[in-house]
Amino acid sequence: MFSKILIANRGEIACRIIKTARRMGIKTVAVYAEADAQAQHVKLADEAVFIGPSPASESYLVGQKIIDAAKATGAEAIHPGYGFLSENPDFVEAVEKAGLTFIGPKAHSIRSMGLKDAAKRLMEEAGVPVVPGYHGDNQDAAFLAGQADEIGYPVLIKASAGGGGKGMRRVDKAADFISSLDSCRREAKSAFGDDRVLIEKYVLSPRHIEVQVFGDSHGNIVHLFERDCSLQRRHQKVIEEAPAPGMSEPVRSAMTRAAIKAAEAVNYQGAGTIEFIVDGSGPLRADGFWFMEMNTRLQVEHPVTEAITGFDLVEWQLRVAAGEALPVKQGSIAIHGHAAEARLYAEDPAAGFLPQAGHIDSLEFGLGDGVRIDGGVVSGDQVSPFYDPMIAKVIAHGPGRQDALGRLQEALDNTLVSGLTTNRDFLRALVGNDTFRAGRMDTGLIDRNLERLIEKPEPSEIAIAIAAVIASRIEPSSAHLGFRLWGAADHRIKLLFNGEMIERGLRLQDGVISLHGGNQSLQLADILMGESFEAKAHLGNRSVRVRAKICATEKAGFLDVSILLDGQTFVFTRPDPVAGDAALHSSSNDVLAPMTGVVRMVLVSAGDVVSAGERLAVMEAMKMEHTLTAPRDGEVQDVLCAEGDPVEGGAVLIRLKEEE
Repeated sequence: MFSKILIANRGEIACRIIKTARRMGIKTVAVYAEADAQAQHVKLADEAVFIGPSPASESYLVGQKIIDAAKATGAEAIHPGYGFLSENPDFVEAVEKAGLTFIGPKAHSIRSMGLKDAAKRLMEEAGVPVVPGYHGDNQDAAFLAGQADEIGYPVLIKASAGGGGKGMRRVDKAADFISSLDSCRREAKSAFGDDRVLIEKYVLSPRHIEVQVFGDSHGNIVHLFERDCSLQRRHQKVIEEAPAPGMSEPVRSAMTRAAIKAAEAVNYQGAGTIEFIVDGSGPLRADGFWFMEMNTRLQVEHPVTEAITGFDLVEWQLRVAAGEALPVKQGSIAIHGHAAEARLYAEDPAAGFLPQAGHIDSLEFGLGDGVRIDGGVVSGDQVSPFYDPMIAKVIAHGPGRQDALGRLQEALDNTLVSGLTTNRDFLRALVGNDTFRAGRMDTGLIDRNLERLIEKPEPSEIAIAIAAVIASRIEPSSAHLGFRLWGAADHRIKLLFNGEMIERGLRLQDGVISLHGGNQSLQLADILMGESFEAKAHLGNRSVRVRAKICATEKAGFLDVSILLDGQTFVFTRPDPVAGDAALHSSSNDVLAPMTGVVRMVLVSAGDVVSAGERLAVMEAMKMEHTLTAPRDGEVQDVLCAEGDPVEGGAVLIRLKEEE
């Protein structure tokens, strides 16, 4: 076994690998770019090596820097994690040429499965069912459009070298094909350095079910059952679970046999995943699934497989890479209970899931029986604009599916993230969705229910009262709370919530805080306030005990108050008393960068007349493209950016003339 390994990755997966290596007595070396100098994986590793500027293209994607760091620190092997260089066969060969071990599959296996078109041809030869489509070399746009016509709409354009939902577009009609193709190619070129695509028939009511496989250098290949990854947005997984709902033994047997056959076709070693697109229009069928792609690495969602099998897949990776045989045979691998995982991201679901970068003021997870958190950041850390905005994975395991989902729901209910927008509330709504709970989901479930899933509930008077107390900097434990020689102490407070101003009055008298100006009378008494807020609330004739998690942070004169109450997150802002309310509202003349990133396309010039919703520019952030549109009809006054410009979130990129 290795005595020291280098981890060629960052964030959550680097921390995950360090945990297993430490348990096995293996020392670890972290690598880090400038933006990650204070990152958790750097702090957890035994050693850390700086490898360059923040952009991944100048650090984590430069294979020679990784190899040099491994040799300089005496590491014997390199674990790539997922993403970055994990599926780069040239890097694998360079690692081996340097006399080091790559903790993953051999280069020929990655190369065979790395291009989706070649992989599909290989699978056809191996007798694995594949989705109808065009996987050839002709990349002429008109030719591809013709192929899409022959296949029949809807079709899916996919980057040949892609993964993770990047470089992928669903097209429902011929008129949209060329623009979707162009966008897909740009995104693929940026993410993978390869703009070739393939065209596939889009399966209606599709489910995404994948099989975890594992091979060793002794000719053994096993499967560890399936995972259902059907809950997706932008073709990226949101919630995964194992085993798949509605899976019968005959269908499982057919699917796992096909997965083993696929792995055998490339003499696979290490952890890999065979992904299938499945007809979800009715009960699962043995003839209703088709090979989609193989991920020749450890998957983000591997914890749910670990939960139901009891095996540590990172340990298996290390043992197989060291030349050991798989620790068990197929007959010894069984399913124990059910597990589900939710990916907690710094992103704004209400704004098209735009990634969010910034400071995490407070991060507190809900923990309980069967709950596991795999994370890479803590309170006080930064979410960088240069990398994937994942904060953590929340995993829950239970005896049955409803047990696991209930535990996941409770864990999310009690998770508070403040300082930047996250998808926590969206995940809560998704886990509670009736169709998902019944196991009748497909990959379109989120899109069909998006409006309801991203709906923000109105705050209760209790939530407003808690925010008002915190924003007013009232100390409830003071012995002189509300003391006056004559009468009560009254305060007026304004709070911004979800773009709307809330005004309330607070009265402090005899140790009791009263809130007035809302839709019901409210009093708070017996208040305790520290990391959480506790009080007895009187609403009319009813009394309840209230407990909430709280976090207050002052930024540029504004006070942000985050409250987690009854599983719901409410974020209030108290305006800067000097700047006034106007500072909270941006002009409808300005088109702002919604996040920190790079301008990829500018589609208008000063003097152009535009219509509301018209495309003005395209930005790229965290490997995804985002289109900026005109907020109203008008004339472009200034274009304040150029293609290739790096820009900060909130920067004015394009300005329209004032309306007359």
